[in-house]
Amino acid sequence: MAKLAIVILAKNEEKNIKAVIANAKRCTDEVIILDSGSTDKTIEIAIHEGARTLFRAWTNDFAAQRNFVLDKTEAIWVLYLDADERLSDELINAINAVTTSKNLDKQYIVRRRSHAFGQQFKHGVLRPDSVARLFPRERVSWESKVHERPICSLKAEELPGYIEHYTYESWQQYFGKFNQYTTLWAEEACKKGKRTTAAGAFGHAAYAFIQMTLFKRGILDGWLGLALCCNHFSYTLTKYLKLKEIQEKDKE
Repeated sequence: MAKLAIVILAKNEEKNIKAVIANAKRCTDEVIILDSGSTDKTIEIAIHEGARTLFRAWTNDFAAQRNFVLDKTEAIWVLYLDADERLSDELINAINAVTTSKNLDKQYIVRRRSHAFGQQFKHGVLRPDSVARLFPRERVSWESKVHERPICSLKAEELPGYIEHYTYESWQQYFGKFNQYTTLWAEEACKKGKRTTAAGAFGHAAYAFIQMTLFKRGILDGWLGLALCCNHFSYTLTKYLKLKEIQEKDKE
């Protein structure tokens, strides 16, 4: 029985899958690819690289994908990694130390640095953040369809090192996720009883722009940083307008 299973959600990730599996295998032999319907060579490559592959049809719910794997392994620990993420050497050493110990009373948070369009970001929308990713398998579950979050009552501790996140390579990819995530957010927000108006949508968007541009200093990342702050205005406005559209349809 493996002490650690690393779970990677994937769909059409043939460009990333070989490298992320090799990176994950520095921590464990049990690398699980949860595929949601790839039409490229993702699965073929994953099998060739020695990963275990599972399938769950996409239901517009990231938390459901993450929860699906929890009873498909007997590993003591589970670590979640995206196909476009890589563990740093320092972080790999820390993960190995945790998972070879007998201490199961903590969950672990990791610092993450984002790279997009060939640039590493230090401020604004893609500023470094902290994400909870390593858990005793039987002590975690996930909630929320988009921007999903773990539910774990254990004390959190930050590990040394970084996850390097190599996100958007093109604006086409960016706006594809833009549309997907704003729709998922609006649908879930409406189900939870959240409501808005046109003025409210604009107010949220204006505050989001000011927050990312000035408070989070996105302008210091150059023209790309400013572009992402402008797009964050549009992202926030769009998700609230979609919420308004759904709530109006429900009234009809």
